[in-house]
Amino acid sequence: MGAPRPWARYGLLVVAHLLALGLGAAVLQALEGPPALQLQARLRAELATFQAEYGACLPSGALEELLGTALAAQAHGVFSLGHGSETGNWDLPSALLFTTSILTTTGYGHMAPLSAGGKAFCVVYAALGLPASLALVAVLRHCLLPLLSLPGTWVSIRWQLVPARAALLQAAVLGLLVATTFVLLPALVLWGLQGDCSLLEAIYFCFSSLSTISLGDLLPSRGRGLHPVLYHLGQLALLGYLLLGLLAMLLTVETFSELPQARAMVKFFGSSDPSTAEDQGGIIGQDELALSTLSVPTTPSEQAPAC
Repeated sequence: MGAPRPWARYGLLVVAHLLALGLGAAVLQALEGPPALQLQARLRAELATFQAEYGACLPSGALEELLGTALAAQAHGVFSLGHGSETGNWDLPSALLFTTSILTTTGYGHMAPLSAGGKAFCVVYAALGLPASLALVAVLRHCLLPLLSLPGTWVSIRWQLVPARAALLQAAVLGLLVATTFVLLPALVLWGLQGDCSLLEAIYFCFSSLSTISLGDLLPSRGRGLHPVLYHLGQLALLGYLLLGLLAMLLTVETFSELPQARAMVKFFGSSDPSTAEDQGGIIGQDELALSTLSVPTTPSEQAPAC
């Protein structure tokens, strides 16, 4: 039997993706369902206890209205309950972190524009800034990828490794280096500075930031107990961490995508036509070279007379 047809390969890929989605949903439902129910029951019990003690002093629905207003403000990054001494939300470091989260598509959700002008500006800013960011990443990728391939080339010559094995070794070392430098070490620093998060939560925050998932459950510190200068320095450090870390992640993904194993998988799910885009580009280049070597036919008047 020959290789499956392209439509069968695409169907297999779609079915595998749907199965992965279903498996992930089932696992998360099993893991997160019981804690969510327990938290909901505890919240209802605390609300019932509060209403039993202070319900006579409050009008009906006053507490729910106050909590709704506070949660609506919190959705826009405005925290006022118990944090009256905190610096403003839209100071320069906070605004820089917000624009960085837009252009890197991280989107922590810890801040959001309130005014109509701010929302309109965000639309225009993202529409113009995202293509510019992609262009910058493409330029940096073009400049940095050849530099990243130099160690692999040196190792393959030094140890006389086949190119495929040298490329796999280079990708593994680069992935380990990026994971240590931009995930593990920052998580240890965050764990040491933030007393209210575990090491797993710190690793989760770093990975979700660099993968641009950022579900919004863990947010940049609101500066509780920190000096304003240290708080702003932390915001600027997070800004630099996002820019450098995302570039390192993209270079790592690009390095792994260039592995022979990854290219073989893409080729398997690609077109069965042997004339791929790269092959067509090579054919066009050969045709241009062949045309450039052909001599231009001369007219009879331009030909030299026979001796």
